[in-house]
Amino acid sequence: MPKMKSHRAAAKRIGVSGSGKYIRVKAWRGHHLEIKPSRRTRRYQGKAILGPEHARQIRRLLPYL
Repeated sequence: MPKMKSHRAAAKRIGVSGSGKYIRVKAWRGHHLEIKPSRRTRRYQGKAILGPEHARQIRRLLPYL
């Protein structure tokens, strides 16, 4: 049986915390930060935790995570 391939787009965006929860980076933090108010950019900083409703799909996309 060959090895399963990870979904590369998902692998670049989703990780696992130390406690085993799935984490992702928040959106809208990529570029053009000068024109966005600092209140708005503060809202985008940090990581977001993905809920358990997405766990089955993440396991299918990233079998070795």
